[in-house]
Amino acid sequence: MEITQTLFEDVLLFKNKIFEDERGFFSEHFDKNQNKFFSQKKIKFCQDNLTYSKKGVLRGLHYQIPPFAQSKLVSVIEGSVLDVVVDIRKGSPTFGQYFSQVLNTENRFQMFIPRGFAHGYITLSEQSIFYYKVDNYYNSKYERNLSPDDPELDINWQLSKDEWIQSEKDKKNFNLTKSTLFDFKDDLYA
Repeated sequence: MEITQTLFEDVLLFKNKIFEDERGFFSEHFDKNQNKFFSQKKIKFCQDNLTYSKKGVLRGLHYQIPPFAQSKLVSVIEGSVLDVVVDIRKGSPTFGQYFSQVLNTENRFQMFIPRGFAHGYITLSEQSIFYYKVDNYYNSKYERNLSPDDPELDINWQLSKDEWIQSEKDKKNFNLTKSTLFDFKDDLYA
């Protein structure tokens, strides 16, 4: 397994070994016992989720505040998405900055997003199937949304805003300066 550092110290890209032959390929998608990072951080994923999206569907930027904050391990099973992570930890040297990465069936990256980061993605291909693991359960009372077109963030989503397809819930969001955020001292893993 290859692990690549991103702009943020705790947001990592993982690439599992792929074994290919004339039949297709095989890869271990997740193996906690072999992954020292998750074992060392004592991250215990409790739920796996799948989403299907058409081109232009923008989901996010989502996060949950404590005590229902979530870490996520995300990947694409089919298609291509632009995955975006925003540091929302007040006092962090990278507060308000974002990192984006195309996740698709060609590069087969997985991205780990710890607590304290907002997350969203937009489908770039005709359709996508997005897979993610979380280490805490969804709780609507603690869910928050950042505006994906917040001028303070200035995120390049690769598709114009008139191509975006958002849920009504995702259209009701806040800019970074008006959001409930994390403190930089908050534990990213507990």
